[in-house]
Amino acid sequence: MRKKTLPAAALVVAAGLTLSACSGGDDSAKGPVADISAQANRPATLLDQPYAKPNLVLTDTHGKKYDLRERTKGRPTLIYFGYTHCPDVCPLTMSNLAIAKKQLPKADQDKLQVVFVTTDPERDTPAELAKWLPSAGDPSFTGLTGDFSTIQAGARQMGIGIDPPKKEKDGTVVSMHGAQVIAFSPKTDKGYVLYGEDTTVDDYAKDLPKLVRGENP
Repeated sequence: MRKKTLPAAALVVAAGLTLSACSGGDDSAKGPVADISAQANRPATLLDQPYAKPNLVLTDTHGKKYDLRERTKGRPTLIYFGYTHCPDVCPLTMSNLAIAKKQLPKADQDKLQVVFVTTDPERDTPAELAKWLPSAGDPSFTGLTGDFSTIQAGARQMGIGIDPPKKEKDGTVVSMHGAQVIAFSPKTDKGYVLYGEDTTVDDYAKDLPKLVRGENP
């Protein structure tokens, strides 16, 4: 795996500018239409100054309040912002994480938390997330929705930029969102490792055992 250590401040700018344009309509899904920077394509980037876990209180797939910091405290946690109508990057990321997770020992699988925060809360209701996550990823993954401004602010705390979904004239919906997965340590609850959208199952599978132990890959 290629790994590079960069100042977190620099990544705030890089991640904020690295947005995937995903479009999804009833029958006209399209792939990314925006160029992705080289920073996002590196499988793992180690941060010299880790991110604090975002202060987010949203709604889970059961319709109940979910305090992200409280519920994931002391647990290895991967956080990703995306949406269920995304035709490519989001479901591929969830699938890669699910396959890699299954390669862990059962005890480690139970420890690992994967949190999917929607960037399209108007369409991604708790019921929609509950239906989509098991098919795109794993039934154990946590899906969160809520007010868009709250979600956007939480993403910004991690240097991830997201824009409100935009409806095109042909009915398709384009959502611009950062496609990074950030790994938070169970020892400190800080995010030390950032993964770009080109991270493979093998990349995750190699790193997850260390991430579960609170070690950097």
